[in-house]
Amino acid sequence: MNKPQRVVVKPIGGHRFVWGKCPQAWTCLAGIAATLSVSAPSLAQTVASQESDKAHTVAYSEMAYGLRHPWAVAFLPSGDFLVTEQEGSMRIVDTQGRVGPPLTGVPAVDYAGQGGLLDVALDRDFLANRRLYFCYAQSDAGSGGSRSTTALASATLNERQDRLEHVQVLFHQSPSVRSNQHFGCRIAQAQDGSLFLTLGDRFIARDQAQRTSNHLGSIVRLQPNGSASPDNPFVDKRGGLPETWSWGHRNPLGAVITPDGELWTHEAGAQGGDEFNHIRGGANYGWPVVSYGVGQPKNANRAGMEPPVHYWRDELQPSGLAYLNSDRYGPEWQDSFFLGSLTYGALVRLKVVDDKVQEQEWLKVAPGTGVRDVRQGPDGLLYVLIDGPDGRLLRIEPTHAEDNTLPPFDESDAPTHSGQLVDSPAVVVPQESVLPQSLTDHAAAAGKGKSPVPLSPSSPPPTGANEAVAVPLDVPKASQ
Repeated sequence: MNKPQRVVVKPIGGHRFVWGKCPQAWTCLAGIAATLSVSAPSLAQTVASQESDKAHTVAYSEMAYGLRHPWAVAFLPSGDFLVTEQEGSMRIVDTQGRVGPPLTGVPAVDYAGQGGLLDVALDRDFLANRRLYFCYAQSDAGSGGSRSTTALASATLNERQDRLEHVQVLFHQSPSVRSNQHFGCRIAQAQDGSLFLTLGDRFIARDQAQRTSNHLGSIVRLQPNGSASPDNPFVDKRGGLPETWSWGHRNPLGAVITPDGELWTHEAGAQGGDEFNHIRGGANYGWPVVSYGVGQPKNANRAGMEPPVHYWRDELQPSGLAYLNSDRYGPEWQDSFFLGSLTYGALVRLKVVDDKVQEQEWLKVAPGTGVRDVRQGPDGLLYVLIDGPDGRLLRIEPTHAEDNTLPPFDESDAPTHSGQLVDSPAVVVPQESVLPQSLTDHAAAAGKGKSPVPLSPSSPPPTGANEAVAVPLDVPKASQ
């Protein structure tokens, strides 16, 4: 491993920020934001034509590095972070940026393709019960390991924060499938304690997403003990499994519940057509009958099927979803959704009013890699996990001078790596980059990193108020 290097940049707005050392100096200087803040009706015409002179920088602090394909992060009351790694480890990252050893007690996971140890969420009463929930790809022993399923489990974290105890599997997606793709596996806990779990169609069983007699391509709602919530759509009537809340989903990799109790998700489309959805119980979200990807059946406004609040023609590969209700970044960002993009190493901000996207803003964070997760922390700031064999945990910093709520710099609080103290407080300011002139240029530049099936210019998706074209940012495609 290269010796960590410190990059010192003049703090923005007179504040003093602290962050850990980066493995390589150039990784600290990470691209710029393609700012696309436009009204919804003009998105399709405006997004692809944005030029680099309209971009702005994003400041972030690197909280930790050296994580192996991190997938999800949760915030412990101690100020530490609980991070899952797709290969099967769960680790504590302390307030100094030190990455701890794997916790013991984590069950074996089926790490293959898109499977592994995936999401984690703390119970709303974690302070009292130290309970958490996590989901993962589980091998089906009855099939000799040839099939797998998405499993949801609960456990308690011991006081020393080095072991999971009382591990209990609460739910299995049914049926198990001979595939290592499309597990879904995002957890969102409602105010009443019930758990929403997103489940993918497992890729080879896409048509099953329209059948409520199985869990494929659905979102389930469960009680904390794993039983179906009593007011689910099919609890007291025939036609579906009691756990099912909604169906017709492809592979939802982001889920969040807003302060008003509403569930929102996004999901990866096929050949583009990624969607942002407002989820309602008993609703069918269309996949695979309705899709907005290139070469896919559109069937827009199909009766009995919910259209997306928003979709993108080109691939974002969205992963992770947060709703920012704090004012730490000012009124423009407050009450916005933030989703990660594995394709572009970016965050996308959406301001939604009455189920219509009013603003869209692109914030490029990690060129050459992908954003796997984004969450609002207890401090009201956004935290981002960067995927990869040397994955990172970042904190997005406010850059407006009127934000005076950040604590003063204290050397005793500075993150350490390899036993060395960061002796110069600073904020990472990404370098400026130039956007390619067209999607064609981007495809040529990305080469094999782009979709394995070429986009077809002869069959573009419909243009409308809820469509946006993803801005090409010259980064290779990450695995979803």
